[in-house]
Amino acid sequence: MTGPTPSLVLGPLLRFVGEHHASIWVETAAPARVTVVAAGREWHASTFVVEGHHYALVLLDDLEPGRTHEYSVRVDGELVWPLAGSPFPPSSLATLDHDRPPLVAFGSCRTSVPHDEEYHRSHGVDALRTFALALAEGSTRRPDVLALLGDQVYADETSPQMREFIAARRDLDEPPGEEIKDYAEYAHLYGLAWSDPAIRWVLSVVPSAMIFDDHDIRDDWNTSWSWHREINRTPWWHERLVAGLTSYWVHQHIGNLAPEELARDEIWSRLDGAGPGEVDLTQPLRALAERVDRQPETYRWSYTRALGGSKLVMLDSRAARVLEPDRRSMLDADELAWLDGEMVGDLDHLFIGTSLPFLLPPGLHDAEAISEALAGPDRPRPVRRATEALRQVVDLEHWGAFQAGFVEVLDLVLAVARGERGRPPGTITFLSGDVHHSYIAEISDPGGAGASSRIVQAVCSPIRNPMPRGLRVLMSQMARGLVRPMRWLSQRTKGVPPLHHPWQLTRGPWFDNNLAVAEVHDGHLTLSWVTGDVVDGDHDHPRLRVVATEEV
Repeated sequence: MTGPTPSLVLGPLLRFVGEHHASIWVETAAPARVTVVAAGREWHASTFVVEGHHYALVLLDDLEPGRTHEYSVRVDGELVWPLAGSPFPPSSLATLDHDRPPLVAFGSCRTSVPHDEEYHRSHGVDALRTFALALAEGSTRRPDVLALLGDQVYADETSPQMREFIAARRDLDEPPGEEIKDYAEYAHLYGLAWSDPAIRWVLSVVPSAMIFDDHDIRDDWNTSWSWHREINRTPWWHERLVAGLTSYWVHQHIGNLAPEELARDEIWSRLDGAGPGEVDLTQPLRALAERVDRQPETYRWSYTRALGGSKLVMLDSRAARVLEPDRRSMLDADELAWLDGEMVGDLDHLFIGTSLPFLLPPGLHDAEAISEALAGPDRPRPVRRATEALRQVVDLEHWGAFQAGFVEVLDLVLAVARGERGRPPGTITFLSGDVHHSYIAEISDPGGAGASSRIVQAVCSPIRNPMPRGLRVLMSQMARGLVRPMRWLSQRTKGVPPLHHPWQLTRGPWFDNNLAVAEVHDGHLTLSWVTGDVVDGDHDHPRLRVVATEEV
């Protein structure tokens, strides 16, 4: 594929797609009017500017359900997409059909390094890129949505290519060193993540739903009150957080939203009726980022997507946390109330996307519950301090370490599964990533809780960032050999609530770079994990291989 035209910096990304609407995101080199042409019609948007970078989100409406249309993109009348000489098929968008069973791809944790022999040895083959190549040649089906569940960009673990850009701007010996500092560096980081030709093409044809996780900002983001207090003492953190949340709103969040949700967004509304010319959103977005760090309940990053007769709830499990030691929760009161309203039945299947696995391997869940209890305000200070240090070092900050929120969300899930909120779905499936291994878990006896829905956890991590081999043994033990000892210990630890609805791993764990696919059919799900293999030394064209398949 040839390089981008001078006026098109990044994109197009196909973002929201419904039965009648779609949105397409681009970054341009200068202020411009962006036009998308499809189905014999044209839709337009003027760019907006953030920190000197220019973007547009073009909203398409009045589309027919269940139709596929090729599209092109023009910037100030110049055809910029498709690229001349591209080896990939023309980009197209496929609107949803309410009666067509959906196909959902998902995964998390993708580092942006080259796709050659050297980096295949160190980082493995990029599963998303391999999937893109298979989709381009027609050997796999196009998903209705690609749920990217966090860590698309690593602000704290930069690649040599990113460090080269940083070093050209500032002294790497000054804080924050090789980590991302400001918006310009975030913008370059997204460029590295989305500019490979195969990645760029697949993001132009598969609708994407995104949510952040810790590395989008920094490892352990919002682990605890102590972590939050300590990081705010550093001289560089404020600018990192502001730049991270601002760039997330621009590159990921706005494209997540359905048109009616987007119209209610307090920042996007500044573009409505703004007239000709480019609106500068820099200061409003900086103010938003500063506010939501202090008052997370004042803005919502979570959202939903309709998928025919099913539904995807994408849940923020990072920014909405309550961290005070005496009232920790993964979700603040407003976020929990919103989720309460979205947890309904009368669906074929309910998918809940949360970057952190809701149902961890049982031994790890108990370890996190124990750590939360031991770090509580009623423990002796030496115990609290030692436990706090441990949970930051080994990342004990998932749902299991926020027991109040875990129990509240599980109660909502069981209410839906019992049919208390409409006809129960066939499955309630959590889609998650983060932990750098993949598995399937399921609540062992939902019928014992009066539930008729199967309650499943499907984890796909990493897309490209393999776990060190030494940690794989420990994770396998937390899933299998250490389950009973950790359960025994948690039952005898003061402050750990009883586990009324246990679960177990039904498949896994496995540690390949993966992309997972959930296919709905006949009231059931088929869950598949695929990876990429280099065949005959052809590092440019890895081949797709199925790692695991499970019927749910």
